[in-house]
Amino acid sequence: METLRIEIVNKKARKILQGLADLNLINIRNKDTMKSFQHLLNRLRTQKTTPSLQEITREVELVREKRYGKKG
Repeated sequence: METLRIEIVNKKARKILQGLADLNLINIRNKDTMKSFQHLLNRLRTQKTTPSLQEITREVELVREKRYGKKG
């Protein structure tokens, strides 16, 4: 697999890239992982109850699937 960094200058290019992602030809990842992590922390902190071990495990598995691809 090859990784490229692309700067988008036209909205049409984003639509084309999204189309390629929909066809499972490319993966689009958000570069700002810190922002998504902060979003997760804020969401967890605003919950009235502490997440169970099963909920934490489910969240970890979702992140792993996104990062490494689906199992099987």
